[in-house]
Amino acid sequence: MKQLKILGQLTLLALIYLLGNQVARLAHLPVPGNVVGIILLYLLLNLGVVRLEHVQEAADFLLRHLVFFFIPVAVDLMNWGGVFYRYGLALALAIVLSTALTFLGTGAIAQWLEKDGASCTD
Repeated sequence: MKQLKILGQLTLLALIYLLGNQVARLAHLPVPGNVVGIILLYLLLNLGVVRLEHVQEAADFLLRHLVFFFIPVAVDLMNWGGVFYRYGLALALAIVLSTALTFLGTGAIAQWLEKDGASCTD
């Protein structure tokens, strides 16, 4: 029974993902459809259209097994040794810089929200 519940929740998440892809494609948005899907899921959760218990177990399952989704990417990267050798320093700099900017931006937004009285732990 639990597997059937998770399968239904995965189906709901997949439908939201597919809807996000369609919206991004039809609206010619400059962002990927999966990003639109995440925003759509966030809006549906906040508006109460989709309740957390409708997706909680499937989301927990996916997060628990997230590392397995990176195995194909890691294996494919082995074919790109020449690119990393040639552009490794520039790639490393881009990764470090983008990570630092993400941390700083997230921290600034969290402090701004905290200052406005919103609590991230609610």
